This record gives sequence, structure tokens and C-alpha cells, in this order.
Amino acid sequence: MPSFLRRLMPRDDNFFEMFIALADNVHSGSKVLVEMFQKDDGAEKYAERIKDLEHTGDNLTHSLFTRLNQTFITPFDREDIQALSSRIDDVLDLIDAAASRMVTYKITRTRPGIAQLAEVLYDATRQVAVVVRALGKRDAVLDKCIEINRLENESDRLSRLLIGQLFDEEKDPVQIIKWKEIIEVIEAAVDKCEDVANVIETVTLKNA
Repeated sequence: MPSFLRRLMPRDDNFFEMFIALADNVHSGSKVLVEMFQKDDGAEKYAERIKDLEHTGDNLTHSLFTRLNQTFITPFDREDIQALSSRIDDVLDLIDAAASRMVTYKITRTRPGIAQLAEVLYDATRQVAVVVRALGKRDAVLDKCIEINRLENESDRLSRLLIGQLFDEEKDPVQIIKWKEIIEVIEAAVDKCEDVANVIETVTLKNA
């Protein structure tokens, strides 16, 4: 639909509220992941909390897609709404994957620096929540996306450092495999935050 017609016709702006709910849920998941590594008192209870949040995220995404199928006029293109909600959900899926691996691999003690990497993810999900809110208000959206890109670069740097230390310090090859995978999953979650920012940048430029 041409943009001038889209502006004239009534829209369903509840999508923005649903995006905010999705982003806040992901941010809550990243907070629990940080707690798991900082407190280092067993992964199971934290993994269960994250799994509950992951189920909540799935339900929110399902509700959003249902509304999308029932809505004639959307605030922006349908494929972008689908992409944005899916990318946000991807972040929580990877947070859940990192926590689940801690349980599956029976890891009882965390490694130095892992909590710091989780904190970068926490900062990135907080910024995702900020950018999603800015999208609905059209408030300096592109400027806010830059911070997510910076955090993604920081997670790349830190994950390379942690993997290098892992190979230098750990003598057990099984432990190397376990921790390398967990580090890479956390870093991938930050990458997905950047994917969210990329979708939001696309939406912003298309609807400028």
C-alpha cells in the first residue's frame, strides 16, 4: 500500500505494545543469565526461570502473528513485523540455549569472564528494549541502533579473548568443547540483537 494512503487510514498500533512486551521479556531472560554466572550457585534454577520466559516469549510471538493475520492496516509492512518479532524471539532462544547447556553439560563452576560476556548481552537486550520503544515514537531510532552495533563489536572482542584464554588455561579437551560452545552461543545472542537493530533500521528508513 502506498505510504500516503497508509498515513490516511486508521492503523492498529497495538503492535508496538507487543514488540515492547517481547523485548522486555528478552531483557528479563538476559538478567537471569547474568545472575546464573555471577552467583555461580547451580544452573538448574536459573535455567528453569529462563525456560519459563522462553515459553512466555513464544506465546507473545504467537499472539502477535495472530493479530497480524487479523489486521488489515498495519503500522509498517507485514514482512517487517514478522521479521522484527522473529529476531527478538531468536535472542531469547539463544539465552535459553546457553542456560540449558550449563545444565546439560553438568557445569558446576563458571569460568572467569563469562559473567562479563553475559553482561554485554544484558546491555544489548536493554538497548533493544530502548530502540523498540523509540520505534513507536519515531524518536532518534537510528542513533539508538548504533549502541547495539557497538555492543556487538564488544561481544566479538570479549568472546575471542575468552576463547583464547580457554585454550591457554584449560587442559581438559571436553571442558574446552563445552565452554567454547557456551561462549559462542552467548555471543550469537548478541549478534541477534544486532539483527533486531538492522530490521528496525530498515523499517525506519522505509517509513521515513
